[in-house]
Amino acid sequence: MPAFVDTAKILVKSGKGGNGAVSFHREKYVAAGGPDGGDGGRGGDVILRVDDHMSTLMDFRYKRKYVAGNGMDGTGKRCSGRDGEDMVIKVPLGTVVRDAASGQIICDMSTREPFVLARGGNGGWGNKHFATPTRQVPNFAKAGLPGQEREVVLELKLLADVGLVGFPNVGKSTLLSVVSKARPKIADYHFTTLFPNLGVVYVDEGVSFVMADIPGIIEGAAEGAGLGHDFLRHVDRCRLLIHIVDVSGREGRDPVEDFETINEELRQYSPELASRPMLVAGNKADIAEDPALLERLKAHVEERGMRFFTLSAATHQGVEELMRAAAGELAGLPPITVYEPDYVPAPPEIDTSGEVSIEKVDDVWMVDGPWLQRLMANVNFGDVESRNWFDRILRESGLFDRMEAEGVRDGDTVCLYNLEFEYQR
Repeated sequence: MPAFVDTAKILVKSGKGGNGAVSFHREKYVAAGGPDGGDGGRGGDVILRVDDHMSTLMDFRYKRKYVAGNGMDGTGKRCSGRDGEDMVIKVPLGTVVRDAASGQIICDMSTREPFVLARGGNGGWGNKHFATPTRQVPNFAKAGLPGQEREVVLELKLLADVGLVGFPNVGKSTLLSVVSKARPKIADYHFTTLFPNLGVVYVDEGVSFVMADIPGIIEGAAEGAGLGHDFLRHVDRCRLLIHIVDVSGREGRDPVEDFETINEELRQYSPELASRPMLVAGNKADIAEDPALLERLKAHVEERGMRFFTLSAATHQGVEELMRAAAGELAGLPPITVYEPDYVPAPPEIDTSGEVSIEKVDDVWMVDGPWLQRLMANVNFGDVESRNWFDRILRESGLFDRMEAEGVRDGDTVCLYNLEFEYQR
């Protein structure tokens, strides 16, 4: 049986932009054809896309690094380089993507909209961009910018309306197999279910819902005991819980005690989850050795204001009534939770102590350096705050002082990779 994997840590890296070209138009009988160096291609993006045929994160168990293609360099005749190939990563529906360092949510793949996880670097400008009436022979072009690199954690949280919870071997899998086309493994021993199973329950025409059979929870699950702790995350989205309790008495267990034990584990894992609407079903009523156990559980549950159902999943007793009650409850509940992103990227740490080349070519000051390249790759020039952060880093680095020491004056044209501006102190 293949392993069920519902968390994975991966490293993604988008492509580097291609370099711009230095080229001049050469054609018979055409004098001074001018610069025609094309731009470098844009680096490929890393894109997440939902695949309905995936149900686990097993594909990420052995492959942990995903890299998009680099952009091609520009060429003459104003030909731009080809863009780098995107890296498309397929994930199951319901995958939550978190920043590995902070644990904050980057995106929730609960819809089928693709998400760009890392954007490719822009291609460098070719020398065709630098031609002016006073600069007709620009012998320079710009390098492409690097892509983004980030480490993320993928966490699968099933998209189910109803979650079946309870101790192992109480009949959750049997119930799911009776009310849906799901075929989970069913046997008369604990921990038969090793991973969550999903099934669609059709109640009536136009009335259906998705139900998840969660592996059995035992006492101490919230601290990591048993299998239940690993899969409690899969009931996080469930709008309604159906708590299955064994009332047969065959194992000498107390149904009331079992009921309270599971509820306490839910509370310890998530108080919000424990407060979720819940229906309670006393299962295996057809083989109950002591009817008093069933009556005592029913009284206890109803005292707490919950609806109780007598059930025998094996003989289908009470199954239809329970499913109709679940559909009725769902009709009045809000839709499945979609987690809102709360990730705010911290400003990257840029070491500005490295060397910077400041050179005047024709009437343009060309400023280059490895740390400047990294800085430019992290600036969104369409955002005011990002531009202000960029300006602050340049000033604090002492770059402007170095530029003025080299002779840069107000009104001079300065070129930083794909940014050309008029210098103002």
